[in-house]
Amino acid sequence: MKILVTGAAGFIGFSTARALLARGDTVVGIDNINDYYDPTLKRDRLAQLGDNFTFHRIDFSDHAALDAALAGETFDSILHLGAQAGVRYSIENPRAYVQANLVGHLNLLEVARARAVPMVYASSSSVYGGNKTLPFSVADRVDHPMSLYAATKKADELMSETYAHLYRIPLTGLRFFTVYGPWGRPDMAMWIFAKAIIEGRPIAVFNQGKMRRDFTYIDDIVAGVIACLDNRPPDDGAEKAGGSIAPHRLYNIGNHRSEELIYMIGLIETAVGRKAEIDFQPLQPGDVPETCADIEAIGRDLGFAPTTSIDIGVPRFVDWYRTYTGV
Repeated sequence: MKILVTGAAGFIGFSTARALLARGDTVVGIDNINDYYDPTLKRDRLAQLGDNFTFHRIDFSDHAALDAALAGETFDSILHLGAQAGVRYSIENPRAYVQANLVGHLNLLEVARARAVPMVYASSSSVYGGNKTLPFSVADRVDHPMSLYAATKKADELMSETYAHLYRIPLTGLRFFTVYGPWGRPDMAMWIFAKAIIEGRPIAVFNQGKMRRDFTYIDDIVAGVIACLDNRPPDDGAEKAGGSIAPHRLYNIGNHRSEELIYMIGLIETAVGRKAEIDFQPLQPGDVPETCADIEAIGRDLGFAPTTSIDIGVPRFVDWYRTYTGV
């Protein structure tokens, strides 16, 4: 297959593109390599992708630039993973989220419509907001987002439902839960904590440490993403995961285990060989105390079953981080 991957220089986009290339697929990558975090890491990721990979540095929220870049390209499906990520940054720079996550998502839906190809796209576990029922299920209502980032991802799901209904495009939305691992993002807690502990600096831990997350290792995420690419939702009128009767599915991709943040920090301490100096702080605006994914739907439909616990995944990340940074 030939697959268009947006966010190809990002963590999940790069990791999935590498796996697709390894199994013999051809990948056309798109990324604007912005400076939300160090672009050097993004370029280093891209450097790992070799044969059968074509890259276009463009902003997919610019529909004219997107159409021009894709004018000579053909592909069988779209993997739309590019987005402006981050809950806290959406409070500082809300317009970036509207441009990338709303306008950009619409542009990719239009590409899928014009070319009559299926699309798998990134949503987020953030859409669950302050949901008190755990684990989070795709059958839950998600009408009360606690950040603009979450609101844009919910809007992406709604736009996708409309396009699946109007144009019968097979679409699959993936609600990712706290993805981590080698080549991860420097704005994520695991990277921030590992860097600070190695350097002997204090780490800020919010909600007085009373935080739990469904940490999901990147290899498990990639396996779920590729399973969705290989299994488009049928247009059969039956109700799909997430409740649609159009060819549109919504899935949680998580580890189905809610782990204490303090336990994750302890695993980093052990891997690094140094105790953390912890600065406990209040819960931050837009954040939630706990997440946990109900993955019954994607397990039932696609056989998704994560295999990597944080006891294994965190030391792997720390080993990669020390090798990559030379510390």
